[in-house]
Amino acid sequence: MNSTVDKVITDTINGLDSELREISLKIHENPELGEHEFKASRLLTEYLENKGFQVTRGPAGMPTAFIAEYSNGEGRRVGFCSEYDALPGVGHACGHNLIAVSGLACAIATKALLEQNLIKGSVVLYGTPAEESTSGKIQFVQHNEIKSRVDFAMMLHPGPSNGMFMKLLALDMLKVEFFGKASHAGMKPWDGINALDAFMQGWNNIAMLRQQTLTSNRIHGIVLEGGKSANVIPDYASGKFYCRSITRTELAELKPKVENCFKAAAGATGCEVKLTWASYGAIDDVFQNEALAHRFIDYMKQVGSPFLPRSEEEKMVSGSTDFGNISWEVPSIHPGFDIGTVAANHTKEFAEQAATMKAHHCAIRAAMCLSRTAASVFLDDELYENAVATFKSGKHH
Repeated sequence: MNSTVDKVITDTINGLDSELREISLKIHENPELGEHEFKASRLLTEYLENKGFQVTRGPAGMPTAFIAEYSNGEGRRVGFCSEYDALPGVGHACGHNLIAVSGLACAIATKALLEQNLIKGSVVLYGTPAEESTSGKIQFVQHNEIKSRVDFAMMLHPGPSNGMFMKLLALDMLKVEFFGKASHAGMKPWDGINALDAFMQGWNNIAMLRQQTLTSNRIHGIVLEGGKSANVIPDYASGKFYCRSITRTELAELKPKVENCFKAAAGATGCEVKLTWASYGAIDDVFQNEALAHRFIDYMKQVGSPFLPRSEEEKMVSGSTDFGNISWEVPSIHPGFDIGTVAANHTKEFAEQAATMKAHHCAIRAAMCLSRTAASVFLDDELYENAVATFKSGKHH
């Protein structure tokens, strides 16, 4: 890493530290659910405008999304992502307040390099709402806001450990609805068509499918409605299911099998069934770019933040993220960084840790390393070419 470039990144992010801490705490203290992150979006966009970015509000049909850009002319183009939605009941238990400010840090540090003509090209910060619900990044992909603006993409995610090569799964959501016929459950049950029976038969079919599917697949769901009265044969029952697989190809193979479980239950009980997959589309598995990944890991090791061996990481199966869809558009990385807790994401304990100074320092350190990785792609032709070649060769398992 060029010492001048490294110093600009370090000094820029250190100079932002107190401001970023204040923004992080404001977002953490005011948790907003997906598509309703109005306070966080306003806070971030006003800050970015004050820092000299051109900001577009509400792109891709999402009121709380934004795109912030800065360019010094032709050259390579990097995109970062900030998330800022919370979870129902537990607030920022996935640490999106830290993701928000780490995105700011990386974008502003890269802008400083562009302003000083130490690199040529542009930087884009995507404000990506609703990662926990309706997957805002998919909308950016579908509206061609990724390929049209950036050549490579990066973001950070907090967790109980550093991570790069753990499995981040492809996912789709299915709503299942059965329609039957109501009848008096004591007087004339034979006149009814029991939608709840159909639902439970479908549930049992899913349980048996698990034996005949890949052990890496995940099928899990809840009952949304199962009737209004025990004295009435339910004429309507519904539920929501998540289907996950190691790859988007395997997910595409799993989905028809899941559908058939519910269709068979409908046929057996005489019900009608309606199956509705997520309107925003499936979440893809994350395609970590090997060239970019190893460069980031090297920078993290240099600041005393090591990773587990890849062979150990690859045994771990994690959740899902809509960044997966971006990672199939352009060469990308989505590393996790340790915030000093053994608590898992999506817990009250993790939410509490995400507000600590320890977690903030970890986010700032990781943002410096991601900024150095991005700068390296601008400055190191071999790295850039390797990243592109790795991306074009496809994901290997």
